[in-house]
This record gives sequence, structure tokens and C-alpha cells, in this order.
Amino acid sequence: MNRKKKTTKPSLASGSAPRGRTASVARKTKETDIALELNLDGSGKVSVSTGLGFLDHMLTALAHHARLDLTLTCRGDLHIDDHHTAEDVAIALGKAIDQALGDRAGIVRFGYAYAPLDEALARAVVDLSGRPSPSIHLRLRRGKIGEVAAENLTHVLESLAVHLRASVHVDVLRGDNEHHKAEAAFKALALAIRQALARDGSNEIRSTKGVL
Repeated sequence: MNRKKKTTKPSLASGSAPRGRTASVARKTKETDIALELNLDGSGKVSVSTGLGFLDHMLTALAHHARLDLTLTCRGDLHIDDHHTAEDVAIALGKAIDQALGDRAGIVRFGYAYAPLDEALARAVVDLSGRPSPSIHLRLRRGKIGEVAAENLTHVLESLAVHLRASVHVDVLRGDNEHHKAEAAFKALALAIRQALARDGSNEIRSTKGVL
């Protein structure tokens, strides 16, 4: 007598794919109009257009080396200066990463990295703690790189940390070329973020408080 072999359906709890970590942000003010699409689990496909070439270059490096898929466009009041565009783009990106992370369960949380660019060397340390605390020291001497004020490159990283709700320490340790120093800093941060965003194989929140 042939008996039909009993089959067991896989459990959704144990076999389901992890929640997609994506976000969309639309931010429109009297100063800027930003549209952003983000996938934290991407492959580094990036399309950024802010009207500021050097800012595009830095954000592209950041997203690519963090392995984020990012599409970002910004129309800003560049007839005034670069400040509003630089700040608002960083706000939107920080909010998007925060949104995509959800309750931050199952992530490594901490990340650190060094990145060189020729003679320049930068270090970044990140804690996706839920508490905004930027400490950014780029040591840029030139007033502008391209069309972006050096002070606004620092402000981009500060604003990103605040709206990502993370502790972010970025230090340029040495370097002579201003472009190299800035790019090394953004790349180091990218690598640290990539570590911190990684899934740790659990669904636990890495905090003794139980919440981030």
C-alpha cells in the first residue's frame, strides 16, 4: 500500500525574507526641493544631482562605498549660496536612513573604518545609537572645494548624523590635498556606516535599554 508522503510547509517565521530596508523622502521648502529613494541593502548604484558637482562627488562616494542604492535630486537656491542645498540634502539622507532602519533591530550598530586617498588618511567611527552626536574634524584649510564651502562639508556630516540619529566621529588624520582629505573622510564614513548597518543574523536590538 502506497502512502502519500506528508509534506510540511515552511514556517513563515523561520523562512521569510528580511524586511526590505528602503525609504523614500520628499522634502520641499522655499529653499530646496528634494526627492530621494534609498535601499540600504543595495549594491552601490548611485545617481545624485544637487547642482553642486563636488557635493555630488562626495555623496556618490559615500553611498557607493556604503553599498547603498541611492537616487537623489535637489533643486536649491544656488543663486544665494551652497548652504541650503548642502544642509537639506544631508537632512533628507539622514531621515531616509533612519526611516529605512525602522526599530534598528538586528543590526550590528557599531562601525569603524580608516580610508586613505593617496597622502590623506581619515578615520570614522559610528554608533547607530538613536542619539544624535556628531564630532567632525576635516581639517580643511581652503575656503571652498569646487562650489562647496569647506565649512558646509563639515555641516553635511553633522546634519547627516543628527537626522540619522547616530553618534558619528570623523577625523582627517593627515593630508595635504583638500580634495583628498574630504574624499577620504566621506569614504571612511561610508565604510563605517556599511559595518554598522549590516544585519547580525538576529532580531535583537543591540542595547541594554532594549531600544535604540
